[in-house]
Amino acid sequence: MQIDYQFPEAIRQQNDTEIRASLERMVSAWDAGDAAAFAAEFTSDATYVIYVGLVYQGRAAIESGHIPVFQKWQKGTRMSMLVRSVRTIGEDTAVVLTEGGIGKRRITRDKVQTYTFVREADGRWRCAAFQNTKKNALFIRMNARATARTR
Repeated sequence: MQIDYQFPEAIRQQNDTEIRASLERMVSAWDAGDAAAFAAEFTSDATYVIYVGLVYQGRAAIESGHIPVFQKWQKGTRMSMLVRSVRTIGEDTAVVLTEGGIGKRRITRDKVQTYTFVREADGRWRCAAFQNTKKNALFIRMNARATARTR
């Protein structure tokens, strides 16, 4: 059986717009140091994995885990995010790839993130799974050279 997940363009664009609005709310919440608003963009049972291997399970843990982040470790930082792709899978699921970073002055997008969004019963798109990976510039250059040699 083959399933075709092609949607009419208007529906795809609306989903894309709503998902991007959620990402914009995340950035705004980060910039404001608002752990509750940041966590509100995640499902109640979301999985949140940061590049050092720390895992938060659930919206409440994401919120409580970000309180010290915003009050201590990353106080006053801002977030920069570039959306690379939004890919809808089925009617109520989407995978989003971004590049981002945080900082106080100059912000380097030194991480790659994967977000899995779901449309919940209330019709709102929220993130159900997040994975953050720090870019390794040396490995990226080495891989690019190796790939170029094999072509």
